Amino acid sequence: MILEETFTLVNGVEIPKLGLGTWFISDADVVQAVREAANVGYRHIDTAQAYQNERGVGEGIRTSSVDRAEMFVTTKLAAEVKSYAEAVASIDQSLKTLGLDYIDMMIIHSPQPWMQFGVADRYFAGNREAWRALEDAYDAGKLRAIGLSNFEQADLDNILAACRIKPMVNQILAHISNTPHALIDYSQANGILVEAYSPIAHGELLKNQAVRAIAERYGVTVPQLGIRYVLQMGLLPLPKTANPAHMRSNAAVDFVISDEDMTFLKNVEQIENYGAASVFPVYGGTLG
Repeated sequence: MILEETFTLVNGVEIPKLGLGTWFISDADVVQAVREAANVGYRHIDTAQAYQNERGVGEGIRTSSVDRAEMFVTTKLAAEVKSYAEAVASIDQSLKTLGLDYIDMMIIHSPQPWMQFGVADRYFAGNREAWRALEDAYDAGKLRAIGLSNFEQADLDNILAACRIKPMVNQILAHISNTPHALIDYSQANGILVEAYSPIAHGELLKNQAVRAIAERYGVTVPQLGIRYVLQMGLLPLPKTANPAHMRSNAAVDFVISDEDMTFLKNVEQIENYGAASVFPVYGGTLG
């Protein structure tokens, strides 16, 4: 059962193969969502400073039926933090806001501040400074693992060329119809686990008739097919939901997609419109 399986990071830390994403779940609602997830069997919760729900995630962890040591909690350093001093303060603030003695993993949310996402400046110096702060927090035992998010190959190379501790994950947008194969291969070749957020394409995959037809052949839902797809590529999916029924369904992925169907799914025409999510830069929209 997928909820009982783990990947092993390069530092030997085990990370559950399926995580619960919490983007767009309010600080108030996320408390119960985390408790429900723990009851279902989830042991991996993903949040971020930018989600403004760290406090609720921490409360959900502390008040769940599961011992803290069994839960893997990830949060993200705000994309705008590009100096060592700011990063040190932000790491400590996340610990305080979560109300936890340590964070299982903290990652840089984006190589560029969101309002500058897609510009020419890759903020190489600032990312090295933020990474140095994560390394120091890791050495101090505040963080059990450290990583990156939305980092392209040039951004990865910038960190790899200067780091003392190699990044352990790169969390990226990856799903059927939008799978950055070259970036995934490069990350994996460097011992970096790739995490896939929005494995169901923010719900847009449900509109694809060919994908729906394949899911029906396996007797599964489109979300289950999407989650299984990224798992078979060696990625760690992070589906977001506050609905316990969906949590259970998203974890019911103990089937195997055939090689033929995987090849087809890897080549599904790319989604160009993510609906309401398109206003966010990682989905190809623009910030107004």
